[in-house]
Amino acid sequence: MRHELYAEEHQIFRDTFKKFVAREITPNAKKWDEERAVPREVWLKMGEQGFLCPWLPEEYGGMGVDFGYSAIINEELIRGDGFGVGVPLHSDCATPYIYSYASEEVKQRCLQGCTTGERISAIALTEPNAGSDLAAIRTTARKDGESYVLNGQKTFITNGYVADQVVVAAKTDTSKGSRGISLFYVEDGTPGFVKARKLEKMGWHAQDTAELFFEDCRIPASYLIGKEGEGFKYMMEKLQQERLEVSIKCQANAEEAFKEALKYSKEREAFDRPIGHFQNTAFKLAEMATDIQLGRTFLDNLILKHINGENIVQEISMAKYWLGEMVNRVAYQAVQIHGGYGYMEEYRICRIYKDVRSLSIFAGTSEIMKLIISRNLGLRD
Repeated sequence: MRHELYAEEHQIFRDTFKKFVAREITPNAKKWDEERAVPREVWLKMGEQGFLCPWLPEEYGGMGVDFGYSAIINEELIRGDGFGVGVPLHSDCATPYIYSYASEEVKQRCLQGCTTGERISAIALTEPNAGSDLAAIRTTARKDGESYVLNGQKTFITNGYVADQVVVAAKTDTSKGSRGISLFYVEDGTPGFVKARKLEKMGWHAQDTAELFFEDCRIPASYLIGKEGEGFKYMMEKLQQERLEVSIKCQANAEEAFKEALKYSKEREAFDRPIGHFQNTAFKLAEMATDIQLGRTFLDNLILKHINGENIVQEISMAKYWLGEMVNRVAYQAVQIHGGYGYMEEYRICRIYKDVRSLSIFAGTSEIMKLIISRNLGLRD
């Protein structure tokens, strides 16, 4: 069992990736936000350097390393203004379903491309009338000979528009609730698989979020991921890592928002002194720094536990809830410290403030996290 989160090889990897971000991503981030897209060549360059799905075994094109490398990639993308680059969702949320549960035929078909950037993954769970309540999904998959036929609609799908392959949740038995849900591998270009439109969002503009439709979409029966009726169980098994991935985003963005506020409070003067010298501002910064330090200690401990294979669903739910709320508090105060300039797009804190609002919603809202926590405390049915 590992007792330290990052070893020397992790730090070497961080330095290498940080240089890549500074060279390839940060100078282009504002343009990608305006264009509402990240070019495919960025994915290919990341693939060349081993920055996509590094945890995959070498036989599938990966490096066989631990989740700590994924955490580093997630953090450094945010620190380099690459929040809209959908690599963590591809590498650490969608592709793991394929590796863990799909047939060898599907793995051989796509996993190598996941590491090179030639295949981008998305996961399609949410529907217009089914968000946190996944048992309420209406998309269906009907067995027809050696095929399944999918019908339904998905929404808020990260990487949905650029995806080459999507893991889709559908009901194979509508009478069994969550026990009737199965997962399927669907490729872009399959007849009946329609990418409807990119959704217009408050923030996170470079990251595409799409509506997807399945209209008599016929796929081979071998594209069933795992077993029929086991989809909900698979989702519950993978949500720990997905919520940890979002928690990393929360922490890293809080640190960046605080950095901007602290810098501004030392530079901006009012009444002949830096605004950070006023007690109100100083106390706000002290509160923010404390929250951030508590968050970092908690988060790093959970990442290490996750790497060690521990079941930390309760603690991850706590982290996702607390860090999601914390980053929004910190970003709000950071904008307030900037005054009118905090409302201006040219200031980095404005973009951070808009982007982080999503983090207490994605992968389960704060309210859903509290529901999970309270159930595990024996307080609910």
